[in-house]
Amino acid sequence: MSDADLHAAVEVLKNAGVVLHATEGVWGFCCDPRQSAAREKILRIKGREAQKGFIVIAGDASVFEDQLCSVTPSHRAEILASWPGAHTWVLPDNNYAPDVRGFRDTVACRVPGHAQARLICRLFGGALISTSANRSGQPAFVDAEPAAAAFEQSVDFVLAGEVDRAGVPSTIHGLDGRIIR
Repeated sequence: MSDADLHAAVEVLKNAGVVLHATEGVWGFCCDPRQSAAREKILRIKGREAQKGFIVIAGDASVFEDQLCSVTPSHRAEILASWPGAHTWVLPDNNYAPDVRGFRDTVACRVPGHAQARLICRLFGGALISTSANRSGQPAFVDAEPAAAAFEQSVDFVLAGEVDRAGVPSTIHGLDGRIIR
């Protein structure tokens, strides 16, 4: 992956495109959560219903300040201690579009442990939707070549990279102490 590729991916994202990229455990699709056309494209590629919602990732925790300010100080400390890392937290939200939140009053947030995923968020200048690269109900891809072969015609850009922990998705935490995944 070159700097030119990273900047090209960011331009695609800023223009409502979808990028195929590596994350902690699997290959994923990312897009600008403010772009309904990009969100709809991911739903079409995956064959997935909007009610499931998406995970939103960021380059650092400050991007999620609106969500973090509404949790207890002890929850905030626990969340911040887990980031960056493969820990997604379901947090109170009313800022993201309903389909990003799965039509709930919460949103799943993560500052990934994957350095490239954090970097693309930082270069983009905000949060990105990140969801596994797979058709709904099918396993996600853990290797670059099969992921690109399956989706390069469906996405707007494929960003070269490697997953950190092949096949191990992020842990999704509820504020009630429940492990959702």
